[in-house]
Amino acid sequence: MNDPHRTEPSTDPDLLRESDFRPNQPESLPPYSQAKKSADYPSATPGWERATLEKLAFASLNEQKATRRWKTFVRLAWLAFFVALVWMALHRGTPASDATVPHTAVVEIKGEIAAGADASAEFVNAALRAAFEDDGAKAVVLLINSPGGSPVQAGMMNDEILRLKAKHKKPVYAVVEETCASAAYYIAVSADRIYVDKASIVGSIGVLMDGFGFTGLMDKLGVERRLLTAGENKGFLDPFSPQSEKQRAFAQAMLDQIHQQFIAVVKAGRGKRLKETPEMFSGLFWSGQQAVELGLADQLGNLDYVAREVVKTDEIIDYTRRDNVAERLAKKFGAAMGEGAMKAFKAIPALR
Repeated sequence: MNDPHRTEPSTDPDLLRESDFRPNQPESLPPYSQAKKSADYPSATPGWERATLEKLAFASLNEQKATRRWKTFVRLAWLAFFVALVWMALHRGTPASDATVPHTAVVEIKGEIAAGADASAEFVNAALRAAFEDDGAKAVVLLINSPGGSPVQAGMMNDEILRLKAKHKKPVYAVVEETCASAAYYIAVSADRIYVDKASIVGSIGVLMDGFGFTGLMDKLGVERRLLTAGENKGFLDPFSPQSEKQRAFAQAMLDQIHQQFIAVVKAGRGKRLKETPEMFSGLFWSGQQAVELGLADQLGNLDYVAREVVKTDEIIDYTRRDNVAERLAKKFGAAMGEGAMKAFKAIPALR
């Protein structure tokens, strides 16, 4: 039916209205335009909110799974690391070769000779016992490169070598690399023969006790030392207190006694081979060539020479006790960090 109030658009160009030219009216778009708009603007698609939330939820879940996997991996890695450390701490390295095959057993004595060091009586004597007890070891070689250290530790090693030699009836040879001085030579004289390089440093048969005295400096700085003791000589060798002549004489007598013990060990070990001179026991040291001439050493030679020509076997097995990875880490990051500073302020200086 015709609506009497409805006005039809005029087809007369002169009567066309502005509303007849309004573009992009939704109701006037063709089906293709409607589809294109939906593709360009997802928000125009029904249910887009749910799809977006699902994507976010799945992304969050995947991220949580990746985080859990990474945490699990890190924990397992740390667990494996600590298990390896414990295993290495409980299982020390063993000789690389078959110990039943005839061979030359080697025990290294390197660095400072002191309690707790690699060249300590605890570690060296344990290695020596293992070397002597192996049936395949035809001889034991002390491979020495040390400037010396504690006479107590050296004496313990010397005694143990003599005991093991008598028990197992195996020869012992000392082979010197760069240095065999003081306490290191104390150990070397327990060997049946000593081999050196012509440029090695050998000797230093003496004892010293060193320290510092700060009394003059304290006077200049106006610092007062307050030391309380029960016992007249309890503060003996305190670096912040003056030293009396009586105390100096007491310390010197003790050093002389230990020096005589050292000389006796050298004479017992070297016997008639020594060509004594007035300076032999003065604390001087000599080159390897001079040491052979003085009878402090027997011959020029190295480890390979001794194994090949003296022991008559090219097979060499190292019995040296060494720190494993766990122990090295403990020393590096543990209490040993302050050891050097503490040594400088010890009340009683070490004997060397």
